[in-house]
Amino acid sequence: MKTASVAMAFLFVVCLAVPLAGCGGGGDGEPIPATGKISFTSWRDGNFEIYVVNEDGSALTNLSNNPAEDDSATWSPDGSRIAFASNRDGNWEIYVMDADGSGQTNLTNNPGLNYCPAWSPDGSPIAFTSDRDGNAEIHVMNADGTDPRNLTNDPAPDFLPAWSPDGTRIAFQSERDGNREVYVMNADGSGQTNLSNNPAEDGLPAWSPDGTRIAFQSERDGNYEVYVMNTDGSGQTGLTDNPAWDGNPAWSPAP
Repeated sequence: MKTASVAMAFLFVVCLAVPLAGCGGGGDGEPIPATGKISFTSWRDGNFEIYVVNEDGSALTNLSNNPAEDDSATWSPDGSRIAFASNRDGNWEIYVMDADGSGQTNLTNNPGLNYCPAWSPDGSPIAFTSDRDGNAEIHVMNADGTDPRNLTNDPAPDFLPAWSPDGTRIAFQSERDGNREVYVMNADGSGQTNLSNNPAEDGLPAWSPDGTRIAFQSERDGNYEVYVMNTDGSGQTGLTDNPAWDGNPAWSPAP
């Protein structure tokens, strides 16, 4: 239980809405499926589980329903499936299930730490973070778990993949320059480029629905604020200005 608690604490630091990072599901340029349902993580049954609820609060349902920890749910673009992270096999793995909770399947099957899944806009590959090669890297695999590939291949930690709306690029957070920066690369891992390029901490990239801008959080003003920039890194502009922490940006869908 102690090991599970430590792993869960680490996952929350890396994946959830805290100043360090965040795990996607609508905020990373992925289409939001018109299912009328909202997925979320809850501790109400004594451990972390994936729930869904109708937008009016009705039909609350525990989908994962497992004594292990389940977290970081992200919908497939067509709303038919949900990818999520679970430690039910003794370490954190990426799972997928149908929208009703059936068909829960381990996609990664790897002794490394695998977390923060992100569906591509066409629903085919899934990007995720894994330390299977000795440090956190951005990987991608087919939606059935086949053909996993390390895209970043860098000795520094790389986290939090976020697909561009057209599926051709992936933004991510990297520490390869000695501090957290927002990077972008092509979907095959080529062309890795530092976009934020600032001595402060920058992270949690989120693509605009039209693919022309990226919102992110930055500590460059002395505390975390929400910024936006063009996809080539130009035009970096602060959107919030408050002494409290502001971060974890998420765009509304295109009208």
